Amino acid sequence: MIEEIILPVKRKSRGRSKGGKGRSGMVQCSLCGQLVPRDKAKKMSRRTSLVDSTLYKELRQKGAHITSSVTIKFYCVSCAVHRGVVKVRSRNDRKSRGRR
Repeated sequence: MIEEIILPVKRKSRGRSKGGKGRSGMVQCSLCGQLVPRDKAKKMSRRTSLVDSTLYKELRQKGAHITSSVTIKFYCVSCAVHRGVVKVRSRNDRKSRGRR
């Protein structure tokens, strides 16, 4: 009789958000350059404008339409924790999937 060895699982999702999709693509961390699976990396997007804020307010009052671009950055888990994008959670909070 062969007994199955059950390994401990830290998270239900094993740290990924792919579900049953199979293999996902890789992205490079914006800080350290490490290759990370796209579904595991933490994604941060930020709107950036070419015009500074005081000039932007004046132009908007005049009725001008100013475009802004979206910058997307991917972080590996360790860099995301270091930058404060993701908080370190206790063991019980880690297992729960619900939003706080």
